[in-house]
Amino acid sequence: MYILELGGQDDAFAAREAASAASGVDVVGAGLAAARAVTDRVRDLAFVRRASDVVGHAEPDVPSARAVLAAASVEREGSVAVRAVDVRGTTGVDTQRAERELGQELVDRGFTVDLDEPDHELRALFAGSPEADSTDENAESPGDGDGICVLGWLTAESERGFGDRRPTDRPFFQPGSMDPILARALVNIAGARDGATVVDPMCGTGGLLLEAGLVGSRVVGTDAQAKMARGTRDNLRDALGDDGDFDVCRGDATRLPLADDCADAAVFDVPYGRQSKIEGDSLAELVGDALSEAHRVASRVVVVADRSWTQAAVDAGWTVGDHFERRVHRSLVRHVLVLERDEHGVGPTSG
Repeated sequence: MYILELGGQDDAFAAREAASAASGVDVVGAGLAAARAVTDRVRDLAFVRRASDVVGHAEPDVPSARAVLAAASVEREGSVAVRAVDVRGTTGVDTQRAERELGQELVDRGFTVDLDEPDHELRALFAGSPEADSTDENAESPGDGDGICVLGWLTAESERGFGDRRPTDRPFFQPGSMDPILARALVNIAGARDGATVVDPMCGTGGLLLEAGLVGSRVVGTDAQAKMARGTRDNLRDALGDDGDFDVCRGDATRLPLADDCADAAVFDVPYGRQSKIEGDSLAELVGDALSEAHRVASRVVVVADRSWTQAAVDAGWTVGDHFERRVHRSLVRHVLVLERDEHGVGPTSG
């Protein structure tokens, strides 16, 4: 069992992204999720900061945590450091006391303490009650009370460099470009990984494709505006290099110049607000046709928009796996739809 430290404030969304790199993901406390197993891809996640191999779990107080550690079998040698965290300040636990007492327990068992470059780091994570539903109804959850403490040996940390990149630093920039952290999460949910092919039929400045390319995917983008296609190409070349595995062209999202089933996933951000010059029935028709085309070329799609396009997705033949609402500010809520193609079902409904 592993414990995942989640970023952001939407644990359900973070856990859904985590499921792209781990199995049996289940939210067990505020900002924490358990997983039966993790892969190396956990380092590429946007909303998982760390993964630790679980030693045990207890009530969210220091004596209970020390009792769990005292009873645990620790098959490690060398120096250690203990890092205690009151996740999001939800328990009020004295983290300095926790570090002292857990550290003393390890010293009593023969470990040496090295706070700068330890051989092993024990994470003591104290969290309040879960703030989100599980993403796996069959997963075993250690957290079912008013809070939890989980002890674990740190095994992986996510690469945070993508969070330091700003859209304004790219060769081509337009207002409204998506934040790289959200873009990374969306492509991970879609299935971006080494060897996968990811399509964005409304690529804009290429932020989604850039993040998919950086985790090893072959990326393909189209945009109705030649300026955007050129700009995306410049951005991808800058981020991935001249030998990066990408293709970008001007194209119609409703009539993609792509073969059937050529991609593992599609992901796109529907233009909205001041970005969009299309409204009403024309926008609905555009989104519906784009979803139908995505259904033809990929088996999964992640769609971001300022409204729910659930019915349009169903009409295009998709099954809605997840629907998240992420508030940007008072007047804007982003809807994220995770859509799966039913390989045994029917295709898009005819009008």
